[in-house]
Amino acid sequence: MNYAAWYRRCLWTGASLALVVIVLGAYVRLSDAGLGCPDWPGCYGHLVLPGDPEIRAAAQSDFPHRELEAGKAWREMVHRYAATTLGLSILLAALFAWLHRRAPRQPVAAPLALLGVVVFQGMLGMWTVTLLLKPLIVLGHLLGGLTTLGLLAWLLLANRQRNPDRQPREFRWPVVAALLVLIGQIALGGWTSSNYAALACPDVPTCQGQWWPAEANFAEGFVLWRGLGVNYEFGVLDAPARVAIHFTHRLGALLTLAVLVSTALWARRRSPTPRVRKATTLVIAAVLLQVAIGVATVWFGLPLPIATAHNGGAALLLLTMINLLHVTATRAAPTLAPALATGR
Repeated sequence: MNYAAWYRRCLWTGASLALVVIVLGAYVRLSDAGLGCPDWPGCYGHLVLPGDPEIRAAAQSDFPHRELEAGKAWREMVHRYAATTLGLSILLAALFAWLHRRAPRQPVAAPLALLGVVVFQGMLGMWTVTLLLKPLIVLGHLLGGLTTLGLLAWLLLANRQRNPDRQPREFRWPVVAALLVLIGQIALGGWTSSNYAALACPDVPTCQGQWWPAEANFAEGFVLWRGLGVNYEFGVLDAPARVAIHFTHRLGALLTLAVLVSTALWARRRSPTPRVRKATTLVIAAVLLQVAIGVATVWFGLPLPIATAHNGGAALLLLTMINLLHVTATRAAPTLAPALATGR
């Protein structure tokens, strides 16, 4: 068996599924189906939602506190099926990496670490339901999904790369810093969504008709951990706290736009190779598209397709930054000038 080929196929399958799962997760959350199944891993006690009316009525009686809505339940279960398939593909990738571990360029630790990430991600999915959409858990689940996608993308890039452009070591650090800014902004977006603050500022570019909303309560908006046993569906914060969250996300968007575009332009000037030019063009295009989608999300009142696309855009932007980091992450080749000068 060609373990290397199967490892690569599993990575491609996993990366594709990870992107699908992230978008599906956003769709489930934005369509208020996050608690469409009140239990885990089944749905009303079944791995497949029963179609028979009598069986469905019995399932409902086992969970009287939550009305069974078939549409929401199926959306949640499709998301779980896709996530389970993703986990299986990552398990197989780790297995093939281990079987092919004696090959010189075959990573083993990273695929095994990825497997650990996806196992923890499954636990976060369970806690999302059992802790009733607690914002910090929902945020962790989103970041876990993006971490999974990012690691898969990095492993794919490492697997495909044969003759990388050689860049100085210090070239990567501005890109790393820009990536950290992007991750922070994605976290702010997840906090905004999980606290149902996406429309706390319904106008653009102002917020509540003000450039700096006077009623924003930042202290209340960024309390990370609140009491257990509270149902967080549709949010529990008052309007000033939600305004603070939304407005902070907007400020973060401006900062992220400036940092990513300036970093991409700097990288293009610093090393105008074809691969760097292509990578920076993708970053600039992705960040401008994401900003446009974010504005449209508020302007049109949070329509489900555009709001879901905003989450998908964040994932694509992360992929472009990981690609840029990979392009700039290799160490510089040693220069031949000293040897030529001495004749050695």
